[in-house]
Amino acid sequence: MLSLVVALGLAACGAVAYSPPLHRISPPHDALVVRGNTTRDGEYPTIMSAVWALPNDTSSQSIFIYPGTYHEQIYLSRAGPITLYGYTRNAGSQEANEVTITNSLVASAAGSDEASGTLRVHTNNTQVYNLNIRNDYGPGLLGGQNQAIAISAYGDKVGLYACGFYGFQDTVYTNTGRHAFLHGYIEGSVDFIFGKLSQAYFQANTIAIAAPGCITASGRSTNDSGIYLLEDSVITAAPNANFTVSEMNGKIYFGRPWRNYARVIFKNTYVIKPMLNAALWSIWSTATPLTDEVTYADYGTWGPGVPWNVSQARANFSTHLTTKEAASYNIGFALGSDWHTWVDSRYLL
Repeated sequence: MLSLVVALGLAACGAVAYSPPLHRISPPHDALVVRGNTTRDGEYPTIMSAVWALPNDTSSQSIFIYPGTYHEQIYLSRAGPITLYGYTRNAGSQEANEVTITNSLVASAAGSDEASGTLRVHTNNTQVYNLNIRNDYGPGLLGGQNQAIAISAYGDKVGLYACGFYGFQDTVYTNTGRHAFLHGYIEGSVDFIFGKLSQAYFQANTIAIAAPGCITASGRSTNDSGIYLLEDSVITAAPNANFTVSEMNGKIYFGRPWRNYARVIFKNTYVIKPMLNAALWSIWSTATPLTDEVTYADYGTWGPGVPWNVSQARANFSTHLTTKEAASYNIGFALGSDWHTWVDSRYLL
């Protein structure tokens, strides 16, 4: 619902092409069908049992998932394209999602960040619609290493539409390949959108803050094509945040650099609560700031959660873009000129 603040504003000026399907309540032709506790012939009781049943070839395949909460870890690695559809009576709304995949696994137990992911995407040309993905490990031990991934994305041309991602530390691991997150929900606290080599484009997502911290942690370590571009986001407090809004005010940042060439752009961000830190961006740590070569920039940051003195206090290693500069950072810049061949444009504003 919160992302509609932006969508409705753009619609008023005639700028919206957003036109997702009204609903998705029956399986597409030839899709494998998942229904929890099913006893019907030809259906699968778990998502992974359907994944294992897919042919190990380069054909395009799809899986349709009926409502329910599925307690499992999903690993996609087949050679051919795959589409996951969640049952929904409102395909354009993440809030209307009726399928949840949940797991609770911390990276230290799994063996790596990637291995802790509830949804692990290693297949190129993966499309995911209307699924809520959770890693419910939570904050763990105070001061401990509590990385617990909801999605780890390693495939190229991965699209995620009206999906929800729930975690605490390191919720969304967008590490290699090109990824589009459209009209979704991302919840976390510490570095909860992070990775190293990916080109990731986010549009019209609700970003929900669970505790003080940084939203992004880009691990870009060379002057390559890697980027996180976040457009038309709404930032608000998570419904079950671990801290009160007053405790989080002034302690929220757009990002900090995991590596020296971090590149993150926030455009047209509406901040409801908690209050951002007026610097907007943070160093990695006092001992290792990692700000020498970063590209941190914002444009059109607005709303009640934006401090009045941002223009004076913005971090000196960041940039406030001009209108012309901001226009150059678009989906084509982030994902490449062929983005239209794989991104479902019905979910774009």
